[in-house]
Amino acid sequence: MEEVLEGVFHWRARHPKIGFLVDSYWLERGGVLIDPLVPEDVGLEWFSDRALPPQAVLLSNRHHYRDSAKFVERFGCSVHCSSKGLGEFGPDEPVTGFEFGEDLPGEVLACEVDAICPDESALLIVASRALALADGAVLSPEPAFEPQLGFVPDALMDDPEGTKQGLLSAYRRLLEELDFEHLLLAHGGPLVGNGRAKLEELVSSGGRTAFEL
Repeated sequence: MEEVLEGVFHWRARHPKIGFLVDSYWLERGGVLIDPLVPEDVGLEWFSDRALPPQAVLLSNRHHYRDSAKFVERFGCSVHCSSKGLGEFGPDEPVTGFEFGEDLPGEVLACEVDAICPDESALLIVASRALALADGAVLSPEPAFEPQLGFVPDALMDDPEGTKQGLLSAYRRLLEELDFEHLLLAHGGPLVGNGRAKLEELVSSGGRTAFEL
């Protein structure tokens, strides 16, 4: 568990279904979780000790429900996902749908990405000037080189060329419309101080695959 920006905490845990390390975030302001797995080092107890325990979970897309149910059971918090992804959840997974452009708990703005899936969202944490991204852009995992931002492999896209162009268009629009400096990635961790520059670089490149850099 690491505080990467004032009031913004990051941790990494192994996803039990896919077997890879994935990234989650805690926003002290408002008691908000983004795409949470339970942190392996501090567990749920860490959140019990916060001045404000978890009030809400925000999902950057429908596939990132992860350990939300454990937080709901322990703290009674609400879970929020784009309304376009609500068909993913059963009656035992109460999730509230949001619309793009809506203000969410923790002073977070829901922004549309679409392209890779209809519910793909970007979450703007206004006070922190940070933008949380779901699956559209990930950080290359190669430890021997400087990590670079890119797309997931073509095999994970139904229409690789169309999806890439859609993502480039969406990220170009977000860069034009939003004030942010940092990126909080669901796959790759936070890019603090250079997140905007990395996203601009990805858009300028015309699209690249992170795992093939």
